[in-house]
Amino acid sequence: MSEKTKDMISGYLYVAPFFIVFGIIGLYPAAFSIVLAFQEWNGLGEMEFVGLSNFTVVLQDPLFWKSLYNTIIIGLMGTAPQLIVGIVLAYFLNLAVIRFTNFFRVTIFMPYITSMVAVALVFGVFFSSNETALANYVIGLFGADPVSWKTSEWGAKIAIALMVFWRWVGYNTIIYLAGLQSISKDLYEAATIDGANKVEQFIYITIPLLKPFILLTVFMSTVGALQLFAEPTVFLGSSAFSRDEAMTVVMYLYRDAFNLGSFGTASATAVLLLIIIIGAAAINTWLTSGLGSKKKRGV
Repeated sequence: MSEKTKDMISGYLYVAPFFIVFGIIGLYPAAFSIVLAFQEWNGLGEMEFVGLSNFTVVLQDPLFWKSLYNTIIIGLMGTAPQLIVGIVLAYFLNLAVIRFTNFFRVTIFMPYITSMVAVALVFGVFFSSNETALANYVIGLFGADPVSWKTSEWGAKIAIALMVFWRWVGYNTIIYLAGLQSISKDLYEAATIDGANKVEQFIYITIPLLKPFILLTVFMSTVGALQLFAEPTVFLGSSAFSRDEAMTVVMYLYRDAFNLGSFGTASATAVLLLIIIIGAAAINTWLTSGLGSKKKRGV
């Protein structure tokens, strides 16, 4: 056996544990879920092939479309603002004139590493249905009536969207901050000499050079928003799967599988969600890929 062959085998052996674990934990469940989407199974008995019946049941269920609507609305309200705010926060944290930058960076990132249970408890107090709750007190200052945040149509969506925003804005800020620190200061100095103000520098230097980081966060945020599960489930508690004001697609398939014992329709929902995620991620990536690019005149 040649030395080159030995090195090749050695390399494969080093990376083999990852692919073995990935195959067992990731690839096999995904493939099994696709197969299960065409079966009728309650998790215990024999599987029965039903073809596209599970997809038909899901697509004809008004609750599925309601959950998809909730997922999109909460995703837009919770993720789109955090991307914009994240860029702005990262820009200010990167300025040399800002003091105690390390303290602010840690403070902004803290919500991301905070326990989901603790986050739900805090937001549960803030958005309690009581008139004395902080959220109702604040809107009461503007003459609005108290809101039942966990049971009203838009109240639940707004509360969960704010929870998502608060928890993930720091994560995106740190990614953007890393991108900003990779931009050469010479570009800003040259732009200042040429007479460009801070706004022009931000638009024509910062945003174009942050494009790879923006594409990354848009892709990850899109996938995360369409897979939203933990925040609404913990926030709504025992009523999470019995009400439809804030039920997401992942909550819908979880309900089918573990509450109703219909693993076939749950797997069909998972396949549909995969298709939706691929489509939404492709559209968002295409929309954001034009940031900072200029069309040539006469073309």
